[in-house]
Amino acid sequence: MLILRRRAGESLLIGDDVEIEILEAAAWGVKVGIRAPKGICILRKELKATADANCAAAQLPNLSDLRRSVQLFSELNSRKDHRPR
Repeated sequence: MLILRRRAGESLLIGDDVEIEILEAAAWGVKVGIRAPKGICILRKELKATADANCAAAQLPNLSDLRRSVQLFSELNSRKDHRPR
């Protein structure tokens, strides 16, 4: 990881075609501007993590996991049916 200190108005370059400019720096945080070709996706990391988690949750479950879940659910229901009242 490269760590740099930059002030408002200063920039850094990533490769030949991506420029990151510090627009504002204050106690609440930093305002950053990014110049990059339209073909490059720029996304906040937390949004990417959320999208990845949503995709993983939308996948079909593993068949053996599904069978095990049904078995556990059946066992729990059968225990409820045999409780003394």
